[in-house]
Amino acid sequence: MEKKMEQALWERCTAFHGHICPGLAIGFRAALYAAQLLELDFSQDEQTVCIAENDACGVDAIQVVLGCSVGKGNLLFHLRGKQAFSFYHRPSGRSVRLCLKPRPQGMTREQSLAYYRERPDQELFAAGPTRIPLPQPAKIFRSVACSRCGEVTAEQMVRLQDGQPLCLDCYEQYDRFQV
Repeated sequence: MEKKMEQALWERCTAFHGHICPGLAIGFRAALYAAQLLELDFSQDEQTVCIAENDACGVDAIQVVLGCSVGKGNLLFHLRGKQAFSFYHRPSGRSVRLCLKPRPQGMTREQSLAYYRERPDQELFAAGPTRIPLPQPAKIFRSVACSRCGEVTAEQMVRLQDGQPLCLDCYEQYDRFQV
């Protein structure tokens, strides 16, 4: 990607995120690297899917660069506390998992930011096969009113208790081993 275009995209990421930080740079670089490896463009629907193993700053850059979002159903979280991201391209069936490699110790915030912005992709990330199969496309479920609170809930999140549909907030979990 041309440096001028990359800088404009970085500026869009920082505007969306609200500030410049090393975490945002990690996600930005991961998104660009995945786009290069899988020949990705901005995903208008669910052509590109990202499973993030963290819910940190970098996820915002992935949303801006690749068009993955929770609302569209193509940004999913498998929280493991790792700076790791699995990217899938539905049309081609190709995928890659990018996991951030350790950086040198003792860096300041500014040095970390420069490190993540300037190092080659292969020095920043270990690229390997995805560990999670490609998730199904997002579904739209029927809405059901909770018989206790009356709030409308997606059908797959409703539980029956005493024959009545209840949302997860109203459902009383039964566990004989909990005191």
